[in-house]
Amino acid sequence: MKIVVVASFLFLLLTSIFSTAYFKPEYESAFEADQQCHYELSTLVIDKPNLGCDHDTETRQWLLFDSGLQNKPAEVLKRYRY
Repeated sequence: MKIVVVASFLFLLLTSIFSTAYFKPEYESAFEADQQCHYELSTLVIDKPNLGCDHDTETRQWLLFDSGLQNKPAEVLKRYRY
């Protein structure tokens, strides 16, 4: 019985640590995320001219996307969570 309790506790502890690390924002503010998105946009625009950055307020992130696909939705290349 004690083994089950200890195993359950360790499972919950590891799950909480990994979920905290996964969902932790990369940037402390929307400004920092915006600056990084536009910086990477300016460095990649030569290779892919249809790139853009957009702010998604619902998920609190900036998106670097490629809209160059004909009759298809834009492809999200990178997300900048804050």
